Amino acid sequence: MWTGIIDAIYIASAAKEPTRSIDQVRAIPGVGLEGDRYGLQRGTFSKPTPDCELTLIEAEAIEAFQRDYGTQFAAGEARRNLVTRGVPLNHLVGHEFRIGDVRVRGIRLCEPCSHPQALSGCPVIKGLSHRGGLRAQILSEGTIHVGDAVHEERNG
Repeated sequence: MWTGIIDAIYIASAAKEPTRSIDQVRAIPGVGLEGDRYGLQRGTFSKPTPDCELTLIEAEAIEAFQRDYGTQFAAGEARRNLVTRGVPLNHLVGHEFRIGDVRVRGIRLCEPCSHPQALSGCPVIKGLSHRGGLRAQILSEGTIHVGDAVHEERNG
C-alpha cells in the first residue's frame, strides 16, 4: 500500500486562461471542480463525461521533465487540476481511491497534447508522454485541500 499527498491545486475559469493555484476546491460528482473550466463546461475539451471531471499529475513527473529537458515548466502549465506527490497515478486506471474524504475513480491516462505545449512553448508531448497524469471521475462530494492524503480504496 502507498499513501501520497496533494501538492497543489489548479483551476482556470475558461479555456486557454492561465491556471491559478488555490488551497482548496469543492469536488462535485457529475460536474467536476467548482469554478474550474471543465465544471463550468468552458474547457477546450469539455464533454459531459466522467473522465472530464478531474485531472491529476505527479509532481515527480513534472520534476523529471524539468530535469530531463532543462526547462522551467511550472506544475500549473501542465493544466491538470491536482498535483500529487507519492501517488502512482498510472496504476490507478480502473481503481477507486480517496483524496481526503473525496472518493474518486481513475478512468484513463491523461496523455499530453498540443494545447499545453502551445501555451508553454515547452516540449510537453515528448517530455510527459506516458507520465502526463490521470483522468478521473468524482464519486463523492467534498472539499479537496492542499496537503490532503491520497490513498487507494481497500476492497473488502
